[in-house]
Order: sequence, then C-alpha cells, then structure tokens
Amino acid sequence: MNDIRRSILWVVFGLSMVLIWDKWQIHNGHKPTFFPGSTQVSAPASKPVPAADASVPNAVAVPSSAATGAPGEAPAGAPSPVAARHVVTTDVFKLVFNTEGGSLIGAELLKHAEATQQSKDQSEQPFTLLTQGADRIYVAQTGLIGGSFPTHKTPMNLVTSETALADGQNELQVRFESADVGGVKLVKTYTLTRGHYDIAVKHEVQNLGTQAVSPQLYLQLVRDGSKLSSETPFYSTFTGPAVYTNEKKYQKVEFADIEKKKEDLYIKSSTDGYVAMVQHYFASAWLLGDGVARDNFARKVDDNLFAVGSITNLPAIEPGQTQSVQARLFVGPQEEKVLETIAPGLELVKDYGWLTILAKPLYWLLEKIHGFVANWGWSIVLLVVLIKAAFYWLNASAYRSMAKMKKINPRIMEMRERLKGNPQGMQQEMMKMYREEKVNPLGGCFPILIQIPVFIALYWVLLSSVEMRNAPWAAWITDLSSPDPYFILPLVMAVTTMIQTALNPLPPDPLQAKLMWLMPLMFSVMFFFFPSGLVLYWITNNVLTIAQQSFINKRMGVPLKFSMPNFKA
Repeated sequence: MNDIRRSILWVVFGLSMVLIWDKWQIHNGHKPTFFPGSTQVSAPASKPVPAADASVPNAVAVPSSAATGAPGEAPAGAPSPVAARHVVTTDVFKLVFNTEGGSLIGAELLKHAEATQQSKDQSEQPFTLLTQGADRIYVAQTGLIGGSFPTHKTPMNLVTSETALADGQNELQVRFESADVGGVKLVKTYTLTRGHYDIAVKHEVQNLGTQAVSPQLYLQLVRDGSKLSSETPFYSTFTGPAVYTNEKKYQKVEFADIEKKKEDLYIKSSTDGYVAMVQHYFASAWLLGDGVARDNFARKVDDNLFAVGSITNLPAIEPGQTQSVQARLFVGPQEEKVLETIAPGLELVKDYGWLTILAKPLYWLLEKIHGFVANWGWSIVLLVVLIKAAFYWLNASAYRSMAKMKKINPRIMEMRERLKGNPQGMQQEMMKMYREEKVNPLGGCFPILIQIPVFIALYWVLLSSVEMRNAPWAAWITDLSSPDPYFILPLVMAVTTMIQTALNPLPPDPLQAKLMWLMPLMFSVMFFFFPSGLVLYWITNNVLTIAQQSFINKRMGVPLKFSMPNFKA
C-alpha cells in the first residue's frame, strides 16, 4: 500500500510539474517545452489596420456605443510637417515630446539604470521606458474624434519656454496648442511634479466655430508586442495591456488574444479605473477621474503594434466656449507603495497573480526588514529566516515523520528483499511495522504542502519587485535581479538541494528513489538562469531546512547518514 501511495504521489508530482511548466510557457507567449501540440499557433491577422505612418498608428478604436463620427477610425488631421522634438527634464524624468499631436514619445527614468548585468563596469545610462524608434515603439497619445478635430497626428506648437525643473522649483508645465481644425482647438498642458512619476494632463477643447460641437477625447498607450530581451526561457513575466475597473478589478489582456480578436477580455465601459501597458518592473497608465464615463479599448493597430486606451464623451461645446478634461499619465517603476498613493488598484500592475493575498504582506514585511538592514540581499535572508521560524513546529512535525521513516528504512529494505516474491505478505508486514513504530508514511508531506503557497508567493514577490533591480548584495553579486555571472550561487543551491534530498528517507522502490534524486536536481539546473535574489532565497531556505532536519534526526537517534539510491541497478 505504501509503494502504491508513493508511486501515485511521484507520478502526480512529476506530471504536475511538467504540465505547469508547459502552461507557464504558453501563458507567456513561448512555445510549450514538453507538449508542442498542446497549443495552437495563432494565424496572423488577415489584414493590418491601415496606417499613414508605420511607426505611429493613424487609427484609434472607437466602440460602437461611443462612435459619433466615422466608426472605428480617427481622422488623420492636417498634413503633418517634419515634427519637432522637445526634451523636458525633472529630477526623475528625461521626457521627449513631439509636436505631432503633442504626444509623449520618450521617457528615461533617471533614478533607474539601463543595464542589469552583474558587472563592475555597469552602464550608468538611465532606463528608457517610452521610446519611438526603428526597433521599439512605446508612446502615449491623446486626441479628439467624432468629427474633423485635432488628433495625435495634428501638428501642435509648444507655447511654454521652460523645459527643465529648476532647483527649488516644485512644478513644471509643458503646454501644446493645435491650430483650428474643424472649428476646434485642442490645448494640452502637462504638469510635472518633483519626485513624481504621475503627470497631470489637462485637455482644453475650445470651440472656435459657429456651431456647437460634441467631440470625444481618447487617451491611448501604443506599444510594440515584443517581449523584453532580459527574459529567459526559464522564467517569464507578463507584458501587455491591462484594464482595471471596480467591477472586475485587474484584467490582463494578452497580445495574442487581441490578435485573435477574443471578446470579453476586459470591461468595455466604466466610470472608474485605468488602462495600462505593463512589462517587467515598469508600467504606464492613463487615469481619468472617478465618475467620468469612458469606453475602454485594446486593439491591434498595425503589424506587431498594439494600443490600449479610453474614450470619453465631452458635453456639447457652444461657439466661443471651452471644455476641460483632467487626466493623469503614470510612467514609471512598479514601486508598490508609490502606486497605492496614485490611484486605487494601480499597485496591481505589479502582478502577483492568484497569490496576491499572501504576496502583499510578504512584500510589506520584506520592505520593513530593508528599513533596518538597508540591503535587499540580507533582507531576503532575514525574511526567509522569519518564515521558517513561523513554520518551525509545522516543519518539525514533518521532519519527525521523515526521521522515523529513515530510522526504519533499513528494516523495510531487508523485508522487501526477503518477501519480494510475496507482494501481499510484504504489504501486510509493512503496515504492521508502521503501526508498531507509529509511523505515518504521508506524515511528512502534508505539513510541507501547506507551506508551498507561501514560498511560491515569496518567489513572485522577489521576481516582481523593481527594488531588486541593480540592488547589490555582497561581493560579486551587484544585481539581485540578474543571474550570478560566475554561477556560484546556483552551484551552492544545487549542492544544498542534494544534501536536503539525502537527508530524507529513500522510497523502498528503486525507481522512485532515483526519481526523488533526479527531479530536484533537474529543476536546480533552471536556477542557473534565475535572478540572484531568487537563488539566494532558495539557498537560505535549503540551509535552514538542512539544519532543522539534522537537529531533529540527531534528537531522535537517527544516524547522520545520507540516503543514496543505486543508480547502477
């Protein structure tokens, strides 16, 4: 009976890991590793949306409920001359604005370095989030639809002279004005605040004509669908649009699902929330005020180019009148505490998945520890120590059960050899032995299974936290978010995993014993490509597990002897 249970557990464990790995690969846009036929490769879109300029889309999605002009497309606006670029700097930003539409087409984050490699000659270049070039496109645009009005393709003039936040200055305004297009003039004012990654954007719509107009304002983020080059096949994070509403909370939208034109991916109409474009560690988002009705959209605008945005109706504007709409544009790192202060739910762009309820308090505790030790590497070590301490008695129960199994393991092996021709007698004697020794063969499994969600949540905290980026620990580890350049930590992790496995009792079945050794070793290989912070966390967990298990084995009189299967058999 014990062999059957163990066989079932190992088969389930093995298949689960394989299936989870394949689903993970598919979820993040990669081809499945183990079952290539388990997903279909989406066919390319039959025809891309026409665009006058291949780098910036000419159209914006207009939900039918909101359309008042030509459905599904924004007008091109007046012919655009050669657009001028204006650089604006603050203490946290170096921004590039384009006079074509007054759009934000570049954003460097001055407090975050571009390079993330473990190297002493690490680049000091600021990290570029928004950009418009031949290889990458990621821009923020706004404009008017519902008639022949100014769009993000309409030439605009910069009418402010200040382009840098001076010392002692708290705010900087950047103002763009369009010409009269269809009797309407659009004025955009970006207000940058010292130390802030959220930008106030005021849209003033002036009716210079003789008839009342009812335009619609759209705000969109346009990005290419390419994944980040820093990701590896061994772990991947979400890249793509997201929509947040109070009704359905945080909804991610895969680029592949947009191409397939899947429906019901997100809430289309709401009076709250935001639309965002998310990638590892960083995000951008357009936020309208609560109570402002808007239609959300996410669509493909050109080959490998996608847009997410919102459209809101403006009330009728009489001749000579002006209507204003306030919005905010966030462009920055996924710093959880900062995001929480900007808007409800914005912190969810730092995606912990279904384990958010566990991950958020773990991150809170990690941050509190960092407040004392001022080193993210040692903060990880101390956090794992605290978690292991919290689960000490639960782990002790599991390790005592394992120690009992290890103590009687020689008797079980002898009995199996003696009764190998009598399976029924073998099972009867084994169950008798368990009863006499008061051993539960599965007693070591359940306490550990209970803890698995906590450690998976901590894994996602460390993988998602931008604070790990370019954060040194000690010696050669200068960036906890990138792999160990000398593979020292992964080797230590593999060794500690083998020691931990050797302290456990071997299953009586030789095949199961080999699997118990080979599977942890195979998954250790993946850690050679994982961020150093994740490997450090796992090493700390392994070392503490080895220490506690050795202590319990010694107290119970179990000799310190490593269990090794016979791989030659």
